[in-house]
Amino acid sequence: MNSPIAPPPTAAPVRAPADAPARRRGNGRALIWLCGGALAFNLLLVLAQLALIAWNGLGYFWQRDLVSFELGDGRRLLGEVHAREHFRPADHPAAEELPWRIQVKVANREHTGADFVWIEEREIVRRAEPADALHFERSEWGNFHGFLRELHRGEQLLASGDAAWPALLEQIASAERQREALLDVEKGPLGDVQYALDALRLDRRRLELDAPAADERARRTAELDAREKQLDQEFAGLSERIAGLRAELESVRATCELADGTRVELPVGGLLTALRPNEMSTFDKLLCWGGRIFGFLVDQPREANTEGGIFPALFGTVLMVFLMSVAVVPLGVLAALYLREYSRQGPLVRCVRIAVNNLAGVPSIVFGIFGLGFFVYGIGGTIDELFFPEALPRATFGTGGILWAALTLALLTVPVVIVATEEGLAAVPRAVREGSLALGATKFETIWRVVLPAAAPGMLTGVILAIARASGEVAPLMIVGMVKLAPALPIDHHFPFVHFDQKFMHLGFHLFDVGFQSPDVEATKPLVFATALVLLVLVVAMNVVAITLRNRLKSRYAGSAL
Repeated sequence: MNSPIAPPPTAAPVRAPADAPARRRGNGRALIWLCGGALAFNLLLVLAQLALIAWNGLGYFWQRDLVSFELGDGRRLLGEVHAREHFRPADHPAAEELPWRIQVKVANREHTGADFVWIEEREIVRRAEPADALHFERSEWGNFHGFLRELHRGEQLLASGDAAWPALLEQIASAERQREALLDVEKGPLGDVQYALDALRLDRRRLELDAPAADERARRTAELDAREKQLDQEFAGLSERIAGLRAELESVRATCELADGTRVELPVGGLLTALRPNEMSTFDKLLCWGGRIFGFLVDQPREANTEGGIFPALFGTVLMVFLMSVAVVPLGVLAALYLREYSRQGPLVRCVRIAVNNLAGVPSIVFGIFGLGFFVYGIGGTIDELFFPEALPRATFGTGGILWAALTLALLTVPVVIVATEEGLAAVPRAVREGSLALGATKFETIWRVVLPAAAPGMLTGVILAIARASGEVAPLMIVGMVKLAPALPIDHHFPFVHFDQKFMHLGFHLFDVGFQSPDVEATKPLVFATALVLLVLVVAMNVVAITLRNRLKSRYAGSAL
């Protein structure tokens, strides 16, 4: 009798050490804490950078007290204390403590030669904060620090002593109204006359090119002569009116005394604001601080961009980014649609995708050179020859302008939009397309009504990245239309109202110009931080708008991913 076969022995289960799960959990926690710590550290660095920019940028607009210094060599200075630091004189013994020196903004650039001076604290004999010390913001020569003594209109004494200060405030308010009236005339009627004279010049040139019959030529020439005579009379009358307004602005003069006792006369028409900082309360300084920030955003630049506001640069940046977005979205979306939905996948399409990815790594200055050759000289020159022959040899579209700058940046950022749109299209489930086709929709209707709305969040991601990159690009714009100073906006009341051929200012180049091309770096250093802060806020604001729209679309079409 055969004995039953014994079952094979069961292998004993391999038991993990008792502390293995704890070790695994501990290792996972360590990696999580490491990643979280790295993220927190990066966020702290970003916040610290933003805080540094905001502190230096916004602090520029705060009005400091005016301090009077009497030095041991007899010099007297009046200004704002901006910095205090240790320094090592050439003859200072190494064993002794380093002395202090302070940086004072003395202003009065035409008299001192510089806005800032350094003085050693050990040389200061007396230090005071006189209540009647004045701070003037001027349209030329920067700020002024001194003491008001008298107020004159020609040879007539208007006020002196304590009565000069309220009289000066009234005259500054009156001068502000006169400047507004002068600006209204220069940009209103005078600008219209100059525009009409320029159009008249083009009409004469067009008449020469048309070469009509002798009687027709004589008739049109007589009409143009009559029109020119009328415009010349209007121009002469407006010029006399402007001369009168300017003479009125320069008639009232303030006699002021510098810290060293020198007396100078300042035209009240050139004074924008007048303050007594040492008499101002914290609330008054806060109101002044807010008003200066608002003026910085809405005023025109002055003194080679070292004074005044940044409104033309801010407007030019926003308009350029808007035009770029209008151009890049259709181009990028259509290219992505063809590559993903219509093209036959093969070696050629793969090569195109590789080319698009490589295009994103091309230096931006190369796009600027391409934009100059293709858009400006190629398309723009052809437009001038076909539609604006009377303006030649002066170029209309055959030179840099905001349109060519926007199109150049559109080519620069189109790879980003293509890649993001393709990813958005690929994320739409195949079942959604098949369900639409099964219900009788055509392929175009399926893409237009089903696929594109579901892929819109991905498309907007590409637009967000394109806006972020285009807002900070400077190198290509320097070639295709951006300039240092262009106070005239490309929008006015003359047809076609938006002039795409005009040059423009940009916050990125304004930042470079103020920081590295200014004759007085110490005076413009705070403007660098202020302009950088505005550029950051602008980019964040545009991205927030796009991200909000993307999130709404994502929540609306969330079911398409099921």
